[in-house]
Amino acid sequence: MDANPYDVDLDLGVRHLRALLAVARYGNFAAAAADLGVSQPTLTRTIQHAEEVLGAELFTRTTRHVAITAAGREFLPLAERLLSDLGLGLRNIRELATVERGRIVVATLMSVAHGVLPTALGRFAALYPSVEINVCEGVQARVLEEVHSGSVDFGLGDTAEIGGALVAEPLGENGCCVALPAGHPLARRKSVALDDLVPETLISMPTDSAMRRILDGAALAAGLSLKPRYTVQQFATAFRLVAEGLGVAIVPATMLAGLPPPGIVSRSLSEPKIVQHLGILRRRDRYLTPAAVAFLDVIRTVWPRSAKPLERLRRAQAAS
Repeated sequence: MDANPYDVDLDLGVRHLRALLAVARYGNFAAAAADLGVSQPTLTRTIQHAEEVLGAELFTRTTRHVAITAAGREFLPLAERLLSDLGLGLRNIRELATVERGRIVVATLMSVAHGVLPTALGRFAALYPSVEINVCEGVQARVLEEVHSGSVDFGLGDTAEIGGALVAEPLGENGCCVALPAGHPLARRKSVALDDLVPETLISMPTDSAMRRILDGAALAAGLSLKPRYTVQQFATAFRLVAEGLGVAIVPATMLAGLPPPGIVSRSLSEPKIVQHLGILRRRDRYLTPAAVAFLDVIRTVWPRSAKPLERLRRAQAAS
């Protein structure tokens, strides 16, 4: 008969998990004890008890330094996740499974935050005016990090190559356009090809952004050499540099779905056709709160799905 995986006598509580994380964070028992509001001997006994239960030494101690062991490095992410999930569960219980008193934390690509998300937030606020929403904007690497860690309810980002602990729900595609300084020769064209940009000074997002990786891959496949001169962290900064005439930028189409910023004109990127596959990202083992479920329903409703997503997005924004 197979052993029951839940029939394990692990006498560990929240205080043990918090103690382990505090010692790992500070690398010092005195500082960790002060942070937790307990005496150092009490903290030491708590750590020793946790190590006895786990049957492994989590820290090596000297008179001046505390170092985490291999077993500690293996266990600490689990401890963080357990505390995070426990906190989430308690929050859900206190909300009595109602949406109205909920709180949502979402990690999102900047292009989604600029494009679809405002429309979704407007619709959701009209339905549930008391729900608090915290939006964490960033590049793809940060979105994945936040979703992996469990610090957000879900993410909105690139769904390519998602697996393991994460699941993806595709929602649609986002193309590219080129931001040009007003009066630039390429602005006289209806569209711009990637090879037209080879001699141009490029302004780009960092290499850990999803769109940058897609563009680099497209350039490599086309045998083109695109070497950005300026790398920035925010699209707003990229647009400011373009407006100053310092170069051109290839950006997600949703970033310029409305009127472009002053001093900038936009043209579609025609060849090769580059699209980013976007959708919902979440942990496979993460329980979604009622508020998060309701918000995702709104996002699915307003997400552009037609062959002309920018026109659909403009219509959705106008109707909200």
